Amino acid sequence: MGSFVSDPEKEKLETVISIEGLYKSFDDLQVLSGIDLILHRQENLTVLGRSGSGKSVLLKIITGLLKPDKGDVYVFGKRVDKISLTELNSLRLRIGFSFQSGALYDSMNVYQNLAFPLTMNYKNIDRKEVKRSIEEVLDAVALSEKIYQMPADLSGGQRKRIGIARALITKPEIMLYDEPTAGLDPITSVEIIDLINEVQHKYNTSSIIITHDLTCAKNTGNRIAMLGDGKFLQVGKFDVVFSSNDERIKGFYNYNFIQ
Repeated sequence: MGSFVSDPEKEKLETVISIEGLYKSFDDLQVLSGIDLILHRQENLTVLGRSGSGKSVLLKIITGLLKPDKGDVYVFGKRVDKISLTELNSLRLRIGFSFQSGALYDSMNVYQNLAFPLTMNYKNIDRKEVKRSIEEVLDAVALSEKIYQMPADLSGGQRKRIGIARALITKPEIMLYDEPTAGLDPITSVEIIDLINEVQHKYNTSSIIITHDLTCAKNTGNRIAMLGDGKFLQVGKFDVVFSSNDERIKGFYNYNFIQ
C-alpha cells in the first residue's frame, strides 16, 4: 500500500511545509490570525472550516500566489515569500494543485490539457515521453478511455479526476486539494476520496486537503486541522478533534456530518 504514515506526530518524520504565526487580511477583513502548521512527508492533512474561513487563502499563500502580512511559510525549507521568481517556479513544480472546479481548458481535449503543463515546464520533452506520462496518470485516475474527450463531455466527477491527473503529471511531492468533493453526489464523492488515498500510497505524496466535507476529512486525513476565527481551533486525529467541547467545533460537526 505504499508509505502510509500512521503516526505523523513522531519527531523523526521530515517536515515539508512549516508555517508559523501566519496572518493575512484583505482591507479590514482579517482572514488568518496566527496560523501555525506543520505538514510531514507522506502525510495527508485535512483542513476543515466553513466557507470564507480562509482555507483557500492558506493554499494560495503556500504556493506563493498571495503574500502573507506576517509570519513564516517554508516549503521544502525555502521561505516562499523571500525567494526569487525562478526559485518559486522551480518550487511550484514540486507541488500539484487540484482546483475545486477541475480548472480544465474547455478548448482542449483531455490529452491536450494533460500535455500542457509538461510542454510548458519541460521545453525539451519529446512526444513519446509526453504520451507515456499522460497514459500513466490517466491510468492512475482510471480514465484512460477519456484521453481524447472534451471537458464538456465529462461528468463532474470525471473532470475532478482529470484535474487530479493534471496535478500529478509533473510528479509532485506535495498535493494540494481545494474542495475535492464539492458539488459531487455521495457515490462520486467516495470515488474521489478513494482516489486521494490511492495517490498518497502510489506516489508517496504529502497532501493538504481543503474541505468542509466531514466524510472526506475523516476518510482522507491522517490528521485534521479545524479552522475557525482565523486560527486552528484543534489539530489531531479526527476523533480527538471532534471530542472537543469547543462549541464552534461541535456546531460544525452537528451541522455537517452525515454518518
